[in-house]
Amino acid sequence: MSARKHSRQGAFPPATEPLPVAVLDSHTHIDITLDGPYESMGGEGGAGPATVEDAIARATAAGVDRLVQVGVDVESSRWGAEVAERHPAVLATVALHPNDAPRLADLDGALREIERLAAHPRVRGIGETGLDYFRTGDEGRKAQHESFRAHIAIAKRHGKTLVIHDRDAHDDILRVIDEEGAPDQVVMHCYSGDEEFARECLDRGFLLSFAGTVTFGNAGHLRRAAAITPLDAMLVETDAPFLTPMPYRGRPNASYLIPLTVRALADVTGHDLAALCAAISANGERAFGPWT
Repeated sequence: MSARKHSRQGAFPPATEPLPVAVLDSHTHIDITLDGPYESMGGEGGAGPATVEDAIARATAAGVDRLVQVGVDVESSRWGAEVAERHPAVLATVALHPNDAPRLADLDGALREIERLAAHPRVRGIGETGLDYFRTGDEGRKAQHESFRAHIAIAKRHGKTLVIHDRDAHDDILRVIDEEGAPDQVVMHCYSGDEEFARECLDRGFLLSFAGTVTFGNAGHLRRAAAITPLDAMLVETDAPFLTPMPYRGRPNASYLIPLTVRALADVTGHDLAALCAAISANGERAFGPWT
């Protein structure tokens, strides 16, 4: 991914105990997960998925039977649409990552290609789009805002779910969404806010997608946000190969590790694990439609 470089070390973690009810990975980057190379530092586990088929098989064995492959630029968006066309377990989203928007020589041309890809029947979301004030400074915000507003319009024109990347930009994310008007379905990818921001998102009908970050020791604010998120508003994701849950933080991530995050969410929320899995599955179908 052009916006994010490989920084994972060590072997891929070992397989986890399968979930009792199948769920989806609402946000993964299979292309980057396969791309490597990952710096080998040893440790329990082994090599990562070697092919798309291998990634799907490993995930399915863990009780993760559906994947949403997320685009971050024109190339990855095209790739995702093609993979989703070939594999019934995969749906795709298409977008220009907010950190890339200021770097593009022809933002309008790239947005036209995203609009073209949005019409593909296996493309079910527009994202990850949004705002990122952590990696992009003041000089890049104008292009980020322009791109974000354009993606919102594409999502509404095509009736697709909007998948939002939000880093250090909570207030502006809500302001832009309120000004433009939200699509019918909005997913807050890798939810990063606190309980108060969660309530703002939930009041607007957004789905909150929790990643492995909810397991981190310094993420009490995420656990408090998860605790007040209703079952019908919760999704789970890897953002693989990034954001690997504990106890494997810092090592490469993949969809087969979703059970670690789901079990952590069950502990945080107090929900029965099977009931939580069933709700996450239903929410995924509502956001992205049927896989087959």
